[in-house]
Amino acid sequence: MKKAWRGYLEVSLILKITIALILGVIVGLTFGEQAAVLSPFGDLLIRLLKFLIIPLVLFTLIVGVNQTKISSLGRMGGKVFLYYLLTSALAIIVGVTTASIFDPGIGMSLNTNETVEVPDNPGIISVLLNIVPDNIVTAFSELNLLGIIFTAFAFGIAISSLRSSKEYSKWGNTLYQVAAGLNQATLTIMKAILQYVPIGIFAIIAGTVGNQGADTLLSLGNMIAVLYIALIVQVGLYTIFMLLSNIRPRAFFARARTPMVTAFVTQSSSGTLPLTLNAAKDLSLSKSLYGFSLPLGATINMDGAAIRIAVSAAFAANVIGDPLSLTDILEVVLIGTLASIGTAGVPGAGIIMIATVFAQLGLPMEAVGLLTAIDALVGMGCTALNVTGDLAGTAIINKTETNRTSSYAS
Repeated sequence: MKKAWRGYLEVSLILKITIALILGVIVGLTFGEQAAVLSPFGDLLIRLLKFLIIPLVLFTLIVGVNQTKISSLGRMGGKVFLYYLLTSALAIIVGVTTASIFDPGIGMSLNTNETVEVPDNPGIISVLLNIVPDNIVTAFSELNLLGIIFTAFAFGIAISSLRSSKEYSKWGNTLYQVAAGLNQATLTIMKAILQYVPIGIFAIIAGTVGNQGADTLLSLGNMIAVLYIALIVQVGLYTIFMLLSNIRPRAFFARARTPMVTAFVTQSSSGTLPLTLNAAKDLSLSKSLYGFSLPLGATINMDGAAIRIAVSAAFAANVIGDPLSLTDILEVVLIGTLASIGTAGVPGAGIIMIATVFAQLGLPMEAVGLLTAIDALVGMGCTALNVTGDLAGTAIINKTETNRTSSYAS
C-alpha cells in the first residue's frame, strides 16, 4: 500500500489530472446521471480549496505588502485595473467578431414558454462599496474577496508602518514574522491538498458529463463550438501579449495548466484561487503583486464571462431572426464590459450578465432559459479563461515591474 502511494506521489500532477479528466468523461458517458454518486468526492475538493482561500489571500497579501514600497503598490494597482478593463473589452470584441463569422443559433426556434428567474443586478456601485466591509467577521464568513483584500491591505500597511517606527518596530517585526510563518504553513497544507486534486476532478467531471449527457451537447453544439473558438482566440491574444513582454508562453502554461484545468472542472474562479496563487509562486512572480491582482481578478476580471455575453447575445439575435447591427454590437461591447465587472462574484453572475445585456438590447429573456441548458458546459471553458487571464495579466505586469526595477538599477 505504501509503495502504491509513493508511486502515486511520484507521478506528475498534470499527468494525474489528465488521466482523471479522461476517466471522468468515460465514466460520465457510461453511467449517465448515476455518476452523481461520486459527487461527494468533488464536493470535498471544492471545500478543501475554499478552506485555504482566506489564509492564502490574507497572509500572502500582508507579507507581500511588507516586501515592497507603498508607492509601488499604487502603481501596480493602477496597472492591474487598467489591464482588467482593457482585456474585458477586448474579450467582448473577440466574442462578437467570432459570433458574427460563425452565426450561432441560425435555424433554431425559441420556446416562448421557457422562463428563467434572474437575480437582481447589484451594479458597479454596490461592488465598489463592497470593497470596504462593514464587518470584518462577515467579510470572512461570506468569503467577500474584495473585503478580505481590503482587510489584508489595511493590516499589511499598518504592520509595515510599525516596522519602520522606532517605538513599535519590535512589535511590527514580530507580527510580520507571525504572518510569514502562517503563510508558509498555509503553503504546506496546499502541497497536501494538491495530491487530492486529481481525485476531486475525476468526480466532478464524471458528474457533470453524466448530468449533461451527449444530447445537450449535440442540440446546442453550434453555440458551444463558437464560444470555445472565441475562448481559444483570446488565449492566443494572451500569448501574443506575453511574447511582446518577453515572457515564454511554454513556461507560463506549464505552470498555469493546473489552475486552468481545475477552474475548467470546478467552474469557480474563487474556488481555484489557492491553485492560481500557487502557480504565481512557481512562476516566481512578485508576491506583493499576485497577492493583490489574483484575488481581485477572481472577483472582477471575467474575460471568459465577457465572451459568453457576446456570443450569447449574437446567438439570441440569430434565433429570433434579427442579427445584431453595428449599433447593437457597440452596445454589447460597452454594456457587456460594465456588466462583467458589476455582477462579478455574485451567485448566478453568468445569468445576471447575460440578462442585463439582453434587457438593454431588447432580446428575448426566453433565450436566457434556453442557454441555461448548456450553462455547465459553457461555464467550464469561461471560468478556465477567467483564471488564465488573471494569471497572464499578473505575469505581464510583473514583467513591467521587473523592467522598471532593472532600469532603476542601471
